Amino acid sequence: MKQIALLGATGSIGVQTLDVIRLHPDEFNLHSMAFGRNVEKALPLIKEFNPKTVVVQDEATKDALSRLIDQPIYTGTEGLIEISVDDAVDVVVNAVMGSIGLPATLKAIEAKKTIAIANKETLVTAGHLVMSEAKRHGVELLPVDSEHSAIYQSLNGENKQDIHKLIITASGGSFRDQTREELVGVTVEDALNHPNWSMGAKITIDSASMMNKGLEVIEAHWLFDVPYDQIHVILHRESVIHSMVEFVDRSVMAQLGTPDMKVPIQYALTYPNRLDLEMTKQLDLEEIATLHFEKMDMVRFPCLRMAYEAGREGGSMTTVLNAANEEAVQLFLEGKISFLDIERKIERALEAHKRIHNPDLSTILSIDKETRNKVRFHLN
Repeated sequence: MKQIALLGATGSIGVQTLDVIRLHPDEFNLHSMAFGRNVEKALPLIKEFNPKTVVVQDEATKDALSRLIDQPIYTGTEGLIEISVDDAVDVVVNAVMGSIGLPATLKAIEAKKTIAIANKETLVTAGHLVMSEAKRHGVELLPVDSEHSAIYQSLNGENKQDIHKLIITASGGSFRDQTREELVGVTVEDALNHPNWSMGAKITIDSASMMNKGLEVIEAHWLFDVPYDQIHVILHRESVIHSMVEFVDRSVMAQLGTPDMKVPIQYALTYPNRLDLEMTKQLDLEEIATLHFEKMDMVRFPCLRMAYEAGREGGSMTTVLNAANEEAVQLFLEGKISFLDIERKIERALEAHKRIHNPDLSTILSIDKETRNKVRFHLN
């Protein structure tokens, strides 16, 4: 039985990971879990799965929860690290939102844990550090994002030297049929109305701006060691083909399925094996009948353009990209800026930053903090 440490248990990926664990009680056990401040959502999960250890965001949440459960409770980054390196843990599922999952991921790699990574910000912020450590310790990162899981599955049994191009599919998000002029004045509720996927608020906003796809491009660059010029994004409305790999002989491998995140989550947990996933709808191509593909417009989606540019520049630019985006999205969710202000704040943060070529962890965390402060308080 695999012992799971779940970072981000109350988020969209975390909840669906628990669905998979619940479906296969003989295969998986929730050893420990971490969440932010949502005690109301976390408490029934703690009661149901009875993890040995719980991690919360801060002392106030710890105080509130300690009156309700008997398990030891840790806080913050140190708590995430504590459960990620526990000797009893086999798989660490990094499903926290944002760069907060970076230190725990690095320590889990050092402890030679299997990493199921749903936190793309970890690789966007510090891909050079994460992949270097993974190689040094002989740890393979198993992607949970549907796109990267699709690429990973398409590469099974293949020689990575034969890759000609990675093709990442994008649903287009909530505003895929709107012009830029029509985006003026859109609301948070509009942005959260994704046509295909059920996801958390931040990732749904990222999907609407297409930054989510930009972050996935950077993540794919690090996970599969493929140059940016060989990573292509196309619009695919149905979200049936989750991504593809084109090889040097022009053969194309694709992974298809219904838009359900439990599929890549379970694959990461069971790899290299597969288990039945009866709760997921089977793909019926006769019912779907037609699949559509369109070229991505970098003028219409400037966040995708900025992600490519930051990735190619490398160094600390992707740290700034991610931190500026996270803070700008939060400001939008708080109703303090408009949807189009998100991309403006990101661009200004990138323009104001002087790239550091090969930043270490402390420098990355410092740049991350500084960028967030600038975006929230100084960059108009």
